[in-house]
Amino acid sequence: QVQLVESGGGLVQTGGSLRLICTASGRTFSSYAMGWFRQAPGKERELVAQITWNSDIIYYADSVKGRFTISRDNAKNTVYLQMNSLKPEDTAVYYCNRRGYPTWPWGQGTQVTVSS
Repeated sequence: QVQLVESGGGLVQTGGSLRLICTASGRTFSSYAMGWFRQAPGKERELVAQITWNSDIIYYADSVKGRFTISRDNAKNTVYLQMNSLKPEDTAVYYCNRRGYPTWPWGQGTQVTVSS
């Protein structure tokens, strides 16, 4: 069973940056496309960015395009989300998971709060 652990969140001002880190246990991480998701209070979880197993295809939601960068290091079972030019509307709990089904058990997420 894969276990996901997210970290790197925090409180930043508008325009600031954060780098989120997601580490997965297990040996199958490198075989899967991965995604970063976020869930704001009262809203459904949404996909923010995704990356294929070999990093050749990357997708960003329109709301973060040009500001966020997803990357991965398969040797470290880790996927990253560099977030720049943060806005208050980016405030949410951020999660990572594989793309496709079945999803792995969700981690605890990491809180990102952007103050105006």
